Amino acid sequence: MNKRVDPINLAVLHTRTRHDSGPKHVTGTAEYIDDMAEPAGTMHAYLGLSTRAHAEILAMDFSAVRGAPGVIGVLTADDIPGENDVSPSHKHDEPIFAEGRVQFWGQPIFAVVAETRDAARRAAQLAKIEYRDLDWLPDVRAAQQAGGKLVTEPLKLERGDVAAGLASAPRRAKGAITIGGQDHFYLEGQIAYAVPGEDEDVTVYASTQHPSEVQLMVAQVLGIRHNAVTITLRRMGGGFGGKETQGNLFAAVAAIAAKKWNRACKIRPDRDDDMQATGKRHDFVVDYDVGYDETGKILAVDAVYGARGGFSSDLTGPVTDRALFHCDNAYWYPAVRARSEPLYTNTVSNTAFRGFGGPQGIMACERWIEDIAYALGKDPLDIRKANFYGVHENNVTPYHQTVGDNIVHRIVDELEASSDYQARRDAIIAFNRTSRVLKKGISLTPVKFGISFTATWYNQAGALVHVYKDGSIHLNHGGTEMGQGLNIKVAQVVADAFGVNLDTVKIMPTSTGKVPNTSATAASSGSDLNGMAAWDACEQIKSRLIAHAAQLYQSDEADCHWVQGGLQVGREFVAFAELVASAYLNRIQLSAAGFYKTPKIHWDRATGKGHPFYYFAYGASVSEVTIDTLTGEYTVDRVDILHDVGKSLNPAIDQGQIEGGFVQGMGWLTTEELVWDAKGQLRTHAPSTYKIPLASDVPPVFNVQIAEWSVNPEPTIGRSKAVGEPPFMLAISVVEALGMAVASVAEYRVAPQLDTPVTPERVLMGVERMKEARG
Repeated sequence: MNKRVDPINLAVLHTRTRHDSGPKHVTGTAEYIDDMAEPAGTMHAYLGLSTRAHAEILAMDFSAVRGAPGVIGVLTADDIPGENDVSPSHKHDEPIFAEGRVQFWGQPIFAVVAETRDAARRAAQLAKIEYRDLDWLPDVRAAQQAGGKLVTEPLKLERGDVAAGLASAPRRAKGAITIGGQDHFYLEGQIAYAVPGEDEDVTVYASTQHPSEVQLMVAQVLGIRHNAVTITLRRMGGGFGGKETQGNLFAAVAAIAAKKWNRACKIRPDRDDDMQATGKRHDFVVDYDVGYDETGKILAVDAVYGARGGFSSDLTGPVTDRALFHCDNAYWYPAVRARSEPLYTNTVSNTAFRGFGGPQGIMACERWIEDIAYALGKDPLDIRKANFYGVHENNVTPYHQTVGDNIVHRIVDELEASSDYQARRDAIIAFNRTSRVLKKGISLTPVKFGISFTATWYNQAGALVHVYKDGSIHLNHGGTEMGQGLNIKVAQVVADAFGVNLDTVKIMPTSTGKVPNTSATAASSGSDLNGMAAWDACEQIKSRLIAHAAQLYQSDEADCHWVQGGLQVGREFVAFAELVASAYLNRIQLSAAGFYKTPKIHWDRATGKGHPFYYFAYGASVSEVTIDTLTGEYTVDRVDILHDVGKSLNPAIDQGQIEGGFVQGMGWLTTEELVWDAKGQLRTHAPSTYKIPLASDVPPVFNVQIAEWSVNPEPTIGRSKAVGEPPFMLAISVVEALGMAVASVAEYRVAPQLDTPVTPERVLMGVERMKEARG
């Protein structure tokens, strides 16, 4: 048999290849669930939502709903044949339809099923529900003041003697930072389409990042086994974590209706209802006490991470855990204690979002770096450098994992030089001395981001590869495509493995009927896991083909080598299609199921110790801004980025992910503000009130470079590194640059301490604080 080679030796990878669906995206021919042809008799469901933040349900009258034109029926909790729950956690605390009590404004109470979507939507407004209002908890501080009821178990990470470190520190930085949440604002909203089959069978087309979890939930609510449920997905129009768990409810409602009336059923909420009924990025309030010396070296950190969990557990536990995993960013703390507070609030249950708590953890630690710098009158970059993890020492994280692949020093040094950071900072300080109204700021911030699911069992993937008699290849893997380019990367892996052109590989929809027990496409691990699983399947088939060729040409297997286009057998070249045709005639199996599990990782949550991450991805960014001190308005004038993706599988896709991640992160930190009113209703539930970045918000000078010298020291697919989440946190440099511009009003003597999102209003309030401090 042929020797399995390390995947770094793959030859066709690492090329700039366009997204497989790119032309379809821009021409409007890419098929999403709402584009699919509907069979005759398709029903449409629409949710009826709560109009109270916290209340008992005293009575429900659906007579007007049922009498409305086109209505087929109404679904409530009483119509669920199995369990009324779609929670991804073991707590089973997230009902499909509220029973007896509503716990947030916008919570689903019932669903109308009608002949058309318009009929269902209109009828849903006719329900009469009587409530008795209860006290409600709107946010982190209110929850803490009420006693701090938790939605899931908290975590503590601790290393070193924190009390002694704080007591002996010559200086202390104490404070709090409020870090706002974020709506996913995927272009394709939540949607599911269920088609009933015979017996218990049901097929659900779901816009989900986690088909196997949707399969589990549909089976659970119908009271059937998993093998009767098939979840299929070709692509999503964006997910960003918002379709990891939040699609469960929609798929369940469609499936319940489909089986109840034995007709296909689709559900697609309006954007307003989608935004009110689905979870978001967790907003945090982080209280911190940091001891440091006169050089800016951190001696001890003690921090509490309060997070608005919402009414149920959802993924709040692992999200707040990961916030703690990134409380250090790229910095070594001699002593550290970090504690999470995943708090119950009467708001929608918050969920996964790109970075999964990591951005909030990094944002908080960059705040105390900034506090130290302003207190000492130093460039924050100098404080960052003074606290970087070492390479051979001072390299143990708060969760006791050794950082063995540290390249943050090189990344930062190269970006500092290539962006001309020092000269630009000097010029900005000179500009601010003479400019009365406009003030500028600049900042360079790093990112160190751990790659792997912290729930160790999710670090596995499967793939199914068929080679047909004509040499064409059929690829299924367990990942989901949401625009990030996962499919093209895995197809490149397969094409490269067989030495064929990319158009030989057909990417098939993700299906639980093809690859079972899949993990969510999340944690930036889609390419790592599914690429390796597909590679494993290819290697199995190649081994059989080599054995066949060696026998056919009476050669040793050691003399058989894969080359572009086919197999070199001694001096004979056999084209791939010819070899496959011959193998078929000789009854050689041309199909394989591949599998991969991430090695080395382990995590003990009870002790707060382990090796939860396979490796780290690094990056750094420099942002330059200008603020108007009279209005608070500002512009992001220039951004320079150097980011580490290992040996890139596809530099074109990776660069797009870096650019997109940065802009989305900039939106989270500057314009995307979530506002609830005094009654608990989300008021920013549409693009008219919720401001995602526009094309015009992209910095006019936007220099993005991949660290081409980087190679993952771990044997990942092609020695690449994950790219989905790490670039998101590069946008923190925008906040720090805005902070410098604000601080210039008081001659940089006072830390600006801007909460996020840093809207123009917060900039203006920051300027006013600086004026008061200046006297």
